[in-house]
Amino acid sequence: MTTVLRWHRPLMIFSAAMAVVALVAAVGVLADPRVLTGAPIWLKPFKFAVSFTLYTATLAWMLSLLPRRSRLAERSATVLVVMSAAEMAVIVTQVLRGQTSHYNETSALNAALWQVMGTAIMVLFVAHFVIGVVVLRQRIADRVAAQAVRWGLGLSLLGLAAAVPMVQPGQMGHSVGVGDGGPGLPVVGWSTTGGDLRIGHFVGLHALQALPLLALLLGRRLDEVTRLRLLLVGGVAYGILTALLTWQALRGQPLLQPDAATLTAWAALAAATAAATVTVVARRRPVGELELAA
Repeated sequence: MTTVLRWHRPLMIFSAAMAVVALVAAVGVLADPRVLTGAPIWLKPFKFAVSFTLYTATLAWMLSLLPRRSRLAERSATVLVVMSAAEMAVIVTQVLRGQTSHYNETSALNAALWQVMGTAIMVLFVAHFVIGVVVLRQRIADRVAAQAVRWGLGLSLLGLAAAVPMVQPGQMGHSVGVGDGGPGLPVVGWSTTGGDLRIGHFVGLHALQALPLLALLLGRRLDEVTRLRLLLVGGVAYGILTALLTWQALRGQPLLQPDAATLTAWAALAAATAAATVTVVARRRPVGELELAA
């Protein structure tokens, strides 16, 4: 617990604040009957608050792994917190006003708030990139943890980039082939009638947690080289999956209604990942044998 309290303070304070906002928004989902773009009006701030809670807490943990402090990374993390707070402030403000926050240019005020969000997101992207570069350049003692962190940061950057098509001229929305606010999957709201760019964005962004979790699940039952190779397989597969989900969405295709091309791509990814995993595991050296060799 003492170690956690020493993690990057702005990140941890913001993470705790977002946990509180998530609880308030959850109450709002149940108590506020208003609906916006086909969903409870408080659902968006709830989802963003949960995501920011995980995102900033994970970044704080990653920074704690660095063998020496980096003022550049810490300052970038503080900038990231400020930008995240600005984004959440706009989202909550618009909910209180009964307005959509994203892509809303229906009035001068709505357009200005949307511009604030857009700027905050771009600065956040740059801050995340800087943190990734700092982590990449430092030598973390635990090679498996280092690999997981680097994959997580890199793939989450890919997830952030997957949101770029949402703001391109002629798109300006997350749905492709249909309008935003139509029928969607429970909770996440991903379109069930057209493509949805939020899917690749979501999956890629949460590589930040998925790859370290994979490293944790691999445990110590496998030798270090095998775990590093399995992380490589997992990272490459995760990145391709993010790209495939974005490609599927850009073709206006609902997640649960893949066409033959999408099914073929998914099957090829699954087969290649399975084959690579089996190959790596088959070449592993038992931990006991390594201990004897040492």
